[in-house]
Amino acid sequence: MLTHPFKLVTIIAEPVLAPRITQELRRLGATGFTVVEGRGEGSRAMHAAEIPGINVRIETIVPPEVGDRIVAHIAETYFADYEVIAYLSDVAVVRGDKYRSITSSGGH
Repeated sequence: MLTHPFKLVTIIAEPVLAPRITQELRRLGATGFTVVEGRGEGSRAMHAAEIPGINVRIETIVPPEVGDRIVAHIAETYFADYEVIAYLSDVAVVRGDKYRSITSSGGH
C-alpha cells in the first residue's frame, strides 16, 4: 500500500483555548483537526484550567513545513502564559491529497 509522509501535530491545552487554537490551525495551513476532551496531570501536578484536571487534545495531520509552522506559533504564542504543550510525530497516510492545503502546496 502506498503511503505519504506527514506530521501529526498534537497540542494539549486548557479548554478555553480550543476555539482560538483551532482557528489559528486553519490560518497556518491545516485542512482539518480533531479536538478531544481529556483528563490528566502534568509534571507540576496542577492545572490552570477552570475545571481541575480537564484539558483538550487538538490534533491535525499536515505536511512537515506546516507542522513546523504550527508548533513554532504555539510555542511563541502560548508557552509563556498558558498550560500548553505541543509536539510533532511522523505519520504515514494513505490519502495524502486529503491533508494538503492550498497554503502548503503553494510553496509557502
